[in-house]
Amino acid sequence: MGTVGDAVAATATIKEQNGNNSADKKPTVIFVLGGPGSGKGTQCANIVKFFGYTHLSAGDLLRAEIKSGSENGTMIQNMIKEGKIVPSEVTIKLLQKAMQESGNDKFLIDGFPRNEENRAAFEAVTKTEPEFVLFFDCPEEEMERRLLGRNQGREDDNIDTIRKRFKVFLESSLPVVEYYNAKGKVRKIDAGKPVEEVFEAVKSIFTPKDEKVKHRLCYLLGIQGTVVKSECRTWYTENTD
Repeated sequence: MGTVGDAVAATATIKEQNGNNSADKKPTVIFVLGGPGSGKGTQCANIVKFFGYTHLSAGDLLRAEIKSGSENGTMIQNMIKEGKIVPSEVTIKLLQKAMQESGNDKFLIDGFPRNEENRAAFEAVTKTEPEFVLFFDCPEEEMERRLLGRNQGREDDNIDTIRKRFKVFLESSLPVVEYYNAKGKVRKIDAGKPVEEVFEAVKSIFTPKDEKVKHRLCYLLGIQGTVVKSECRTWYTENTD
């Protein structure tokens, strides 16, 4: 099984292979958190398409490791069946390997950290804090409905395991959200709405402020009448402080 020491070594390898310039530039990391079935994966795919991030799903990486037939994979499979959290060093090592191989410097890390120990270990090993946490807040009843209806053939998509996962999220993952919220780093999304409406809210977070200003000013400049310049000046002052 991997260790924190292995993860630290992997970090050093990333810096060496990317050269001095890349080593000096820390990656942009956004943690994407939300209960199972909250729509994180769907929205991450949209963010990748529109904003050029690399999406790293901790769950997908763990499932790929299971399929590899490794000793780690067997351990991971047993823990997931029991609704338990996989050790931090295992997931961090998989995430770092995926980051190294991506060729990108902007990452959406989906479904991690799952608890405070994960969070502390990630920051200690990578020396990186997230730019912010994108938190998909969705009612439990809606998440359950989505999970039971998606039919992906996953072993953990049955009612008993789903409810265990809800319990784990509430007890272990919400404290992570609260930790970053106290630091002003949480961007909360109402994920119970239709997919298109959710992505509109997501886009407003990822769209640079100057782009929002430009788009709205273009709209204002189309208004007829002598008050246009005054209205534009007033709006710009109020929204760009």
